[in-house]
Amino acid sequence: MSPPPAPEAIPVGTVTLVGAGPGDPGLLTRAGAEAIARADAVVYDHLIQDRLLDLARPDADRIFAGKRRGKCPVPQPEINALLVRLAQQGKAVVRLKGGDPYVFGRGAEEAEALQAAGIPFRIIPGVTAGVGATSYAGIPVTHRDASSAVAFLTGHNEPGGPDDRIDWPAVSSFPGTIVFYMGFRHLSGICSMLVRQGKPPETPAALVCSGSTSSQHTVSGSLLDLPDRVRSAGDRVGSPALLVVGEVVDRRGPLSWFERLPLFGQSVLLTRPIGEADRSAADLEALGAEVLVAPTVRILPVDDPAPMDDAIARLDSFDWLVFTSGNGVRHFLDRLPALGLDLRALGRLKLAAIGPATAEALAGYRLRADLVPGSYRSEGLAEALRPLVSGRRVLLARADRGRPVLKDELERVAIVEQIPVYRNADADALPDTVLQRLDRGAIDWITLTSSAITERLHALLPPSARSRIASGSIRLASISPVTSDAARRLGWPIAAEAEEHSWPGLLRALRASSTTAAKKASTSG
Repeated sequence: MSPPPAPEAIPVGTVTLVGAGPGDPGLLTRAGAEAIARADAVVYDHLIQDRLLDLARPDADRIFAGKRRGKCPVPQPEINALLVRLAQQGKAVVRLKGGDPYVFGRGAEEAEALQAAGIPFRIIPGVTAGVGATSYAGIPVTHRDASSAVAFLTGHNEPGGPDDRIDWPAVSSFPGTIVFYMGFRHLSGICSMLVRQGKPPETPAALVCSGSTSSQHTVSGSLLDLPDRVRSAGDRVGSPALLVVGEVVDRRGPLSWFERLPLFGQSVLLTRPIGEADRSAADLEALGAEVLVAPTVRILPVDDPAPMDDAIARLDSFDWLVFTSGNGVRHFLDRLPALGLDLRALGRLKLAAIGPATAEALAGYRLRADLVPGSYRSEGLAEALRPLVSGRRVLLARADRGRPVLKDELERVAIVEQIPVYRNADADALPDTVLQRLDRGAIDWITLTSSAITERLHALLPPSARSRIASGSIRLASISPVTSDAARRLGWPIAAEAEEHSWPGLLRALRASSTTAAKKASTSG
């Protein structure tokens, strides 16, 4: 997810409590994303997705408030004091919480502590799990024919125990849907208590675990048999979990949309640069995948813009302007205003784009590509351009490194000038969380979108992760034969290759391969 533009900064010394939603990064509100993008510090819980933390500025502090030494929760008073302390340092602070801050999120306690310390604060609500996770599980909490009321309760305390504050007779006679947050640990006790207090044992019930994530698992039954069904599910179920009780649970079958998505349950590692990975991640998440982002290269401005500036000053001497990536389009055209120019400087130039994504980048500037080849690679672009540029002058705007095939082919028939308009810089390391997942083999797919990305990924991986990829336990999806060849030279097999050498083509190949694998697993099972 790309950080949205921030029109104005949050006043310093302010704390914003932001609800992140139940798990799917796409459920974060626009206001929440804007707050994270402007924050000096983000204090986050243990269920927050890394993709949401990527919305923060690179220089922002990221402070984990979920556990201390990985063993026990950070006491709430310490979190309150931390928020106050950061704000007193003059920082714009975001407290990023799963679900909604005011629905079993202890956000009110944090707000009260801030108020007592004289710290300005605001609340940005989030999609609470009782609505979001249930929707992803195919369970509507209300239905005209089944339930016209819903009650949200906490299942944190043992039913009938010393800390239990629930009026069980009232809850058991409640005529609508009952949703228990944190319902896994005391599932048997809750179901038994409801039945003892008069709820019919055949009342439909479901446990929704890790709702709205690719690890979501739902177990349905009745108050009488749900605990046994959950025990039979074994390791597939666990916290975080919601217990849903009521007739609406029976609506789940035809409404269970999320778990039927083509990449549901699959984890995909994106190795593209940040700007490209953000857009690609949203595509994958829409197909049900869990997405991890680990760029192997960074896109940066050129160190010396003089060659680009000189070429721009001579644009009227060229016949064709050729772009081989959306990054090239953006870095070239965004340079015009710095030189006191606008799009009129392109004059009579014809524009060529290597593929639809590059043409789309041009369209973002209200420019139409005069040529997009049928094959989205350098060889295809050269073949399409040759008869059109014979004897003419061509300006090739591209990265500071890459295959020379396009320039070499066009120079056979045209006068070609190539200039770097942006540069690729190798990433120094992969995120620790990604390396840990790779080491455990807890990633299903890695996408490869260029030879350079493939080679840099290999260089950054430890031997154990390279071996998992070589054995095929972690599968590779490649955007083109050229990229696939780079992987095979490193000893890595390719499980899926795009027929159309573009990101949409790679998505189609990934879907097809995942569907085939799922069918084989179903047949063998």
